[in-house]
Amino acid sequence: MRAKQISLFEVGARDGLQNERAVPLEAKIALINALAEAGVKRIETGSFVSPKWVPQMADSQAVFAGITRHTGVRYSALTPNMQGLAGAIDARADEVAVFASASEAFSQRNINCSIEESIERFIPLIDKAKQLNLPVRGYVSCTLGCPYEGEIAVSEVVRVSEILYKLGVYEISLGDTIGIGTPDKARNMLKAVAEKVPVEQLALHFHDTRGQALANILACLDTGVSTIDTSVAGLGGCPYAKGASGNLASEDLVYMLHGMGIETGIDLLKLAHAGHEISRVLGRPSGSKVALALGKPE
Repeated sequence: MRAKQISLFEVGARDGLQNERAVPLEAKIALINALAEAGVKRIETGSFVSPKWVPQMADSQAVFAGITRHTGVRYSALTPNMQGLAGAIDARADEVAVFASASEAFSQRNINCSIEESIERFIPLIDKAKQLNLPVRGYVSCTLGCPYEGEIAVSEVVRVSEILYKLGVYEISLGDTIGIGTPDKARNMLKAVAEKVPVEQLALHFHDTRGQALANILACLDTGVSTIDTSVAGLGGCPYAKGASGNLASEDLVYMLHGMGIETGIDLLKLAHAGHEISRVLGRPSGSKVALALGKPE
């Protein structure tokens, strides 16, 4: 049954800006505050990874310290290891996230270890977070295809997702990392995972590299999935497909859902304004078709 309300998990300030050129600290803080003002309740605020590998996220501690925290908004942080968890705790993140892959080759290329090794690494992280009553979210990448392996077996997506679920991850975001999926494949993958993990604890993170993200999400809505990851202004290119767009624009999804009578609690005009402002800082137009159609605010 289709959910009457969809929760957007906004990834623009982390997953989005991580794949853009570096922007000033003030611009990041302004973006996150503007997203909260627009009614976004879940915001991926930063990432506590080595600045050597992800220099765009080196100021995450300062971002958390600088934002105006809104009641009812959860500010999350990506934490790949115990050191990252310590940083997130110091920053008073409301929740943390770990990531695994459904592709062995992608895991080796992206984080230099096997799928099993990556899971072993964050078991102590999850245990520590449980002790602190800190919710842990999980990402599974390459659920519909891999830039190195190509087709990924659905059974492997199910296996990795079930491991995360059994470890106590409260929500698992299923990522089409290279935006290669199509509607039937997306729905079939989600339904297969939902046989092992309650659909209420699943989210979708579909990239729009080939213009399929909205169609794929629409095909999945009847499963009852109620959380979608998106990025304001479509921030963040796809690093594995040169010149291609990456994240689905939050504005485009909100427009579609509102047109279907599905609530999000988000003010579309304010959301588009937030997207225009960060795009201006980046020196380019918004990557959202809806935001462009609405036009820049005076």
